[in-house]
Amino acid sequence: MSVDMKASAATGEVWLIRHGETEWSRSGQHTGRTDIALTDHGRKQARALAGPLAALRFNAVLASPMSRAIETCQLAGLGEEMRVSADLHEWDYGIYEGRTTADIRKTEPDWSIWHSPIPHGESLTQIEARARGVVESLLAILAQGGSGARGGAGRRIAVFSHAHFLRVLAGYWIGNSAALGAHLYLDTATISILGFDRESRAIRRWNARPEGCE
Repeated sequence: MSVDMKASAATGEVWLIRHGETEWSRSGQHTGRTDIALTDHGRKQARALAGPLAALRFNAVLASPMSRAIETCQLAGLGEEMRVSADLHEWDYGIYEGRTTADIRKTEPDWSIWHSPIPHGESLTQIEARARGVVESLLAILAQGGSGARGGAGRRIAVFSHAHFLRVLAGYWIGNSAALGAHLYLDTATISILGFDRESRAIRRWNARPEGCE
């Protein structure tokens, strides 16, 4: 990306929205490729996102292909603008799909998604590569000409995705490292904002829960 394009992108924001509650997010089961629906509470959470999002214009609205992310986007009021991107799907947990960390550690005491092998799934290196591609795509959208957001504050993108992938994405955004995501906790149906401090990529807000979203 050229210097001029970087300067243009540096006025923009990426709004990360984690999907609402599912049965497995409530129980702590790793949910990667399993297409599990929102709970009734998760739908209530998703509708509560509509308030803070309604006042804004987004130049792009991107969503994971999983139904929990798509439905959250729709209930949050951005379904008509949504474009599904396979690159936003959750970490592929391989043989650990559907299991909790506590259960896995009964036989693998030191296990962690952040540093342990993931047989038949995605390694940290692989998900970092995916995040790198997403960041490059986001920066390209932010660098496009014109000011699409109200008030001339720059361009905005909404990204509806999953806890681990959004943490990886944020880690790569601020430090070119997926591993930094280990230090970023993320609740269901929350809003986080990636942006800039002058030319440096930065986290401007993290894990904000809209009013009425518990």
